[in-house]
Amino acid sequence: MWCVPALAPTVAHARHRLIERAHQAENVRDLFAAASQRLRRLVPFDAAVWLATDPSTNLPTAPTRAENLRHVWGTEQACLRVWELEFLVEDVNLYRDLTRASTPAGALREATRDRPARSVRYREMLRPHDIDDELRGVLRVDGEPWAAVGLFRERGRPPFDASDRALIASLSQPLAEAVRNHARAAVLPAPDADRATGPGLMLFRPDGELISANDEALAWLDELPAEPEPRAGLATRLPMVVSSTLMRARAIAQERDHRTARARMRSPATGRWLVCHASCLREADGTLGDIALVIEPAPASEVAPIVVAAYGLTAREQEITQLIARGHDTAQIAGGLHLSAHTVRDYVKAIFEKVGVRSRGELVATLYAQHYAPRHHDPAGVDQVDG
Repeated sequence: MWCVPALAPTVAHARHRLIERAHQAENVRDLFAAASQRLRRLVPFDAAVWLATDPSTNLPTAPTRAENLRHVWGTEQACLRVWELEFLVEDVNLYRDLTRASTPAGALREATRDRPARSVRYREMLRPHDIDDELRGVLRVDGEPWAAVGLFRERGRPPFDASDRALIASLSQPLAEAVRNHARAAVLPAPDADRATGPGLMLFRPDGELISANDEALAWLDELPAEPEPRAGLATRLPMVVSSTLMRARAIAQERDHRTARARMRSPATGRWLVCHASCLREADGTLGDIALVIEPAPASEVAPIVVAAYGLTAREQEITQLIARGHDTAQIAGGLHLSAHTVRDYVKAIFEKVGVRSRGELVATLYAQHYAPRHHDPAGVDQVDG
């Protein structure tokens, strides 16, 4: 586990205030804004991106906050290339690697021993826009990534150093806990939350070019935060979650990634849970073909893991919670898991304390019934902040 390094008193106080303000934020969008504002005083930067992520798949969802980055990845094509480099090209400080690393933060120049041109990301996306260094961090708790941050310094500025990296790493768990806490928030659904919309199907070429989409897909896209520039010839824009899911599907098909091209999110428009998943098709000769992507309402089985994870339950506690939801009593749980009844009762007590309930019925209602209803996780889309 990462330990907070010794900090100067003024830095330690500012770090404490940053964390405190993050936990006071009303939603993840405000959390990112407050954290970024205060972090800039501790680790100066010229541009930044903050991404909420699906804790199970590490794919970006919503909200996203970008500061002074329109010129780097403000178009749909640039966004696709960002995630193509993330999933299909070996590079330093990939988010997936930082998620598993002992230190959940890394600086590009430091990682390349001050030879940043070794990084494809630097050569293609950063250097052409006069960005000279990048500091990335994954916000994780209990091994699960709830968000990610990227900070950038322009040419002529000193590179990020080890103390900057250590500070970002020290913020990983407390900020992840703040993001996770917001996943518990229950807000009443919008009036049109019960509108029936079937699965939306979209077909993309291997390079990410959109070929076609059904009406349902276009309706779902209207509910999701979109990138600044629309695809030529189509009156729609693709959300970042679509771009990243597409590139993850390609990586899986090429055996570069063994995770899932699947991300869950809440619609900023209605608050309902959605799932976006993609898969590469194959031609008759076995070569990789087009990519099919589906956006649809998330079934209960998709929502349950992320909702339960939001309460910080351990793997065993999640297992027992699921059995409680199925109506199993203490004896049945003990027999099925080969535990004593006393141990099961201790687990149930711990679960009640974490979720803040006093009965099994209240537990099921809080974790499942309430969260299966369409609810608002965050009213934010992509915050683009310039200047």
